[in-house]
This record gives sequence, structure tokens and C-alpha cells, in this order.
Amino acid sequence: MSRADRAQDAALLAGLGLDDPDVSAAFVRRFQGAVYGMAVAITRDSGMAEDVSQEVFVRAWRAAGCYDVRRASVLTWLLVITRNTAIDAVRARRSTPTDDELLGHLLSETMRSPDLEEHALHRLETEHAVRRLHTIAPEQARAVVLAVLGGCTAAQVGEREGIPLGTAKTRIRAGLRRMRQAVEVEHD
Repeated sequence: MSRADRAQDAALLAGLGLDDPDVSAAFVRRFQGAVYGMAVAITRDSGMAEDVSQEVFVRAWRAAGCYDVRRASVLTWLLVITRNTAIDAVRARRSTPTDDELLGHLLSETMRSPDLEEHALHRLETEHAVRRLHTIAPEQARAVVLAVLGGCTAAQVGEREGIPLGTAKTRIRAGLRRMRQAVEVEHD
């Protein structure tokens, strides 16, 4: 993504925060495909993905003033909000953890670098995130995938991986920290 694109996206976000209807509509048009695509990929339910997408844009509107262009692109920022919102929606919907077969599928798809265009992200930044996942230790990558994509708690990660709770927490935290450091290095 070029600097001009990043500046344009940041300007759209600033306009969203100022309640400019034309800029708000342009902002939603610009990012709706990526947001909805990620929401569908996580929720696997088009109706829920629509609700998640709407909530993401409301949260972006509320938090527009907090956005820091030095930390991440607008797209990355929105996709983090989308991921968190979608995972919260999935967790709220189900009373039991993710089925082991589905979780196994999520793990294998994530760890073998899937065709990200099929998941509607269509962005180079997503490919970077997957590459970052491959750069961390495999046990940390598995813990991050189980926690972030699988919606597992640290206790569930520990149980699934056959490790103590403290080790699971450490792997999740260390994996996320290393991925965040990689992002910060890329943006510097």
C-alpha cells in the first residue's frame, strides 16, 4: 500500500470522525468488502457477518479520534476491530467451545497459508500477517491460532496442546507480542 493510499485512508477515517455523510459513505464503500469478508470467514454466517460489519463501522466511527497512523494502516486497524468483534459474536452465540474437527480445519488452513483472496481480504497486509505467523515459533503460532481464530481460552489451549495453563498463556502472549513487534518494525 502506497503512502498516498494510506494518507487517503487516514483522511477518510478523519472525515468519518467528523460526521461528514459523504466521507462516511466513501469510508464504508472503501472497506466494506474486507470487513465483511473477514467477518464471514470468522463467523461462517452471512447474517452474523452483516451484524458484525455494522458494529465494526460503528466502533470505527466512535474510535476515529484514537486512530494512530504510525501504528497501523486504517485497513489493518479495521480488520483488528473486525476480528475482535467477530470472535466476540461467535463466543456469545455458542455455549460450547469450537468443535475439534472445525478447530482442526481452522488450524490446518491457517498454518498452510491459505488463498487469502478467497477470504475476501484481498490485501497485501493480510499476507504479511500470515508470514509473521510463520516466523514465530510453531508452538506459539498454534497457541495464537487457537486463541485468536479458534476462540479458545488459555485453559482450552493448554488442554488441547497438553501443556500447563501458565505455558499456554505465555505462548499466546509471547506469540502476539512477537507478531506486534514485527508489525511495528515494518511500519518504521
